[in-house]
Amino acid sequence: MDIFSKIKEKLSHEFIDIVEWLDYTDDTIAHRFERYQNEIKNGAKLIVREGQTAVFVNEGQLADVFTPGTYDLTTKNLPILATLKGWKYGFNSPFKAEVYFVNTHLFTDEKWGTKNPITLSDERFGLVEIRAFGTYAFKIADAGKFIVDIVGTDNNFTNFEINEHLKSLIATRFTDTVGEANLPIELYAANTSELSDTCQEVMKPEFLSVGISLEKFYIENVSMPEDLKKEIFEYSRIDKLDLDKLTKFKTAKAIEAAAKNEGGTAGAGMGMGMGFVLAQQMGGMMAPQMGGQQPVAQTGGTMPPPMPIAVQYFYAVDGTQQGPVGIDQLKALFANRTINKESLVWKQGMASWAALQEVEELKSFLGGNTPPPLPDN
Repeated sequence: MDIFSKIKEKLSHEFIDIVEWLDYTDDTIAHRFERYQNEIKNGAKLIVREGQTAVFVNEGQLADVFTPGTYDLTTKNLPILATLKGWKYGFNSPFKAEVYFVNTHLFTDEKWGTKNPITLSDERFGLVEIRAFGTYAFKIADAGKFIVDIVGTDNNFTNFEINEHLKSLIATRFTDTVGEANLPIELYAANTSELSDTCQEVMKPEFLSVGISLEKFYIENVSMPEDLKKEIFEYSRIDKLDLDKLTKFKTAKAIEAAAKNEGGTAGAGMGMGMGFVLAQQMGGMMAPQMGGQQPVAQTGGTMPPPMPIAVQYFYAVDGTQQGPVGIDQLKALFANRTINKESLVWKQGMASWAALQEVEELKSFLGGNTPPPLPDN
């Protein structure tokens, strides 16, 4: 390039008389207007479109901010810059200043999520872990503060550059908010709207501290481990159902499952126990129908002795009396952890309630029983 071409280029840039920026992207937040040696012609025209703000910076110091409109750049329209430059009587030569155009429209559908599980303490389930994700929307509320505190000297600041910072801020404040809410764990997923509003109010001041306005904040989902979810569903069903009916139902299912284990002695014992219980229930159901009639003695054979009466036990769950059940049903309740060795039980003939581990015939539930030594011959 010869000397005349360089002079032509310098003059063509030096005497730019229109300062404007057309945004052809969807993710640019701030763009620095480029021209030769940062020189702007005296009386140049500044065009700021809707959804934009123009920020003038002089030697790293915030000078003037222009909202949408068309301006002639003179000392009248640049009062702060004129003061900084010391132009007491106006200026006629080109002046130097950096001009940043800031997008002030709404940036929507921005994603956020918790990178790691959040540990919470629940009164019923102890320490539990949850994850959450959603969307948010923001816009630049204070262009000057945003340029000084965030953009700095970046000539083309994009949405991607600020998002990582905002997502970290959101995750931190979300963790604090749900921790202080102290809700039952199953209510977090059921109250996402209320949690969203609360989180937005908590985060707004921190966003505004760097010139950003948090316009919308949504929690789309709060998830938890599958095993915890199953426990919550089970707890919910227990809370709604009659506890005695549920216990009997679980006992029946446990007996049925044990009876299917044909290769084990436990299955045989359970099956026999269930047969005895059903026989007693059928006998009780048919007794009223017989109307007190005496059974007819069979002829031609010896009558068998009466069947032994199975011992019936009452037991306590959460301070509520349950039962009666047979020993096999009681064993099934112990197996599925409805009761434990500390649970109180009572049967006819006992003076008072006693812990299961203190009742002699029930100690076999605990395992580890050994026979006494053989007597000496």
